[in-house]
Amino acid sequence: MTADEALAQLVALGDPVRAEGAAAYHKAPRRYLGVQVPQITDLATGWREGMTPDERAALADALWQTDIHEARVAAAKLLTQARIRPDDAVWTVLLSWVPSFDAWAIADHACDAIERRLLADPSRLDVVESWTRDPSMWVRRAALVSTLPWTKMNFPKAEDLAIRDRVLGWAAGYADDRDWFIQKAIAWWLRDLSKHDPDRVRAFLAEHGARLKPFARKEAAKHLAG
Repeated sequence: MTADEALAQLVALGDPVRAEGAAAYHKAPRRYLGVQVPQITDLATGWREGMTPDERAALADALWQTDIHEARVAAAKLLTQARIRPDDAVWTVLLSWVPSFDAWAIADHACDAIERRLLADPSRLDVVESWTRDPSMWVRRAALVSTLPWTKMNFPKAEDLAIRDRVLGWAAGYADDRDWFIQKAIAWWLRDLSKHDPDRVRAFLAEHGARLKPFARKEAAKHLAG
């Protein structure tokens, strides 16, 4: 499967009316084809069959570089899988995309792929921590979105609890950031964590909640009783 062949399949599924609506909704200035995410997922699942991790990484990067919305979603879908061995090429490609994040949907699809690689090798969180100091809001936001799996663990190990505290420290550092997307990401992390570790969320809100925007504070506490 070449990038040109993959792109041709995406274009064939395009819908000009849906593309116009997507452009208006996402607002990022790039080409939109009007292909729905389930269709993209089905294509990407088929493409990756029989491909080595390095081949998948190369195809995904070629699609990403087109800067077409659906091609970038497809690129992320190609690399969103728990078991990829070896995954060094995949991780390198994913890291190369992060500085170009400029819209929530594409960033979130890429973060879905990134989180699998973090779970496979949590030492990579050292790289993610550097994102918290990046000038780009989208890169700073990605540090929280890509670590969401640690909010959802029912039986976390000691090292997982340490990671929760580490990321909560990042979130505390973001609390004074007035950007809506950053506040939303903090609330998202806390809200999901509250379902599994409410005491940590209560402690965070007691110490830092007053610094959050009201909507973020309310969403973070959505599942807390009392």
